[in-house]
Amino acid sequence: MRTTAKPDRSRPDSLDDQFCWRMPAEWEPHEATWLAWPHNHADWPGKFEPIPWVFADIVRHLAEVERVDIIVGSAAERRQARRILKLTGVNMSAVRFHLLATDRIWTRDSGAIFSRRSDGGGLTAIGWKFNGWAKYHNYKRDAHVPRLMASAAHVSCVEPTVNVGAESRRVVLEGGSIDVDGAGLLLTTRECLLSKVQARNPGVSKKTIEAMFARYLGVRKILWLDSGIAGDDTHGHIDDTARFVAPGVVLACWEENTSDENFRRLEKNYQLLSAMSDAEGKPLKVRKLPMPEPVYFDGQRLPASYANFYIANQKVLVPVFNDSADRLALNIIADCFPGRDVVPIACRDLVWGLGTLHCMTQQQPSNVGR
Repeated sequence: MRTTAKPDRSRPDSLDDQFCWRMPAEWEPHEATWLAWPHNHADWPGKFEPIPWVFADIVRHLAEVERVDIIVGSAAERRQARRILKLTGVNMSAVRFHLLATDRIWTRDSGAIFSRRSDGGGLTAIGWKFNGWAKYHNYKRDAHVPRLMASAAHVSCVEPTVNVGAESRRVVLEGGSIDVDGAGLLLTTRECLLSKVQARNPGVSKKTIEAMFARYLGVRKILWLDSGIAGDDTHGHIDDTARFVAPGVVLACWEENTSDENFRRLEKNYQLLSAMSDAEGKPLKVRKLPMPEPVYFDGQRLPASYANFYIANQKVLVPVFNDSADRLALNIIADCFPGRDVVPIACRDLVWGLGTLHCMTQQQPSNVGR
């Protein structure tokens, strides 16, 4: 019996007649790191008080090696942030504040992704649509973050659209759902981008998503893993699961405890990666990164993962959890970045907000083409 494949009724809008971009890898030089000052007590219910101080320590380390652009919701919030940052010993000459009310502070997901134009025209801010991970309703103010970032960086903001049948829609994408090596590869999960649960772009095909990544991020090959880790409310973000540390080199989270619910997920992802190749067809280099013991608060499992590290100029900030595996994870990451200082950041409080270092930051690459 002959079967007929379903027609693909989604397609990127006007791909053929426009130039493309390339998203630089996170380890390429930065002009700045973007983050938003914590203010929503509901993100850390019953545990908000230490969070601004954790943020201040992160800013202290970043401001030693690059500019830090901080989004604040009001002049009063800016005064509070200044006071805490100064008390923490931050180099304030490297800090810029930007006024914009936000719902949450997860700039990796709500903010722009900076890509470099293929025609040599410098950076462009790619303003993907943010819809609260297709789960939460309070995200409307966060949707303005990409244009603020573009304006402050003095670059244009492109907002990708897709045609689904006769309807044109903006494309939903969070920065934490992807990772690139800057040489044509992109890591993501089917759970996040292709599942009907928390569907970001319903009706948009895998083929169209891949075409979007090719155009706006310079991707030649997508490495599709199955799923993310337990406790992740984003439904499968890659930045808690596997990360590039060099072109064609991946750190993949690994769970030793066979009774843990992450064991089969991460074993399957590792098997998939071990059989994959880079954009040139050469085998990937895959290295295991341990998981900490499960972190719980108020009966809820939290997405604690060493893979949520952030690569800054000359430094790598790594979340740690007062766990016996902290030292092993730090040593593995340090071995991957011999030219950078590896800095542990205590994140047992921060992860109660269901994210840590990579989730809260977004890099602005050096605009060498400007």
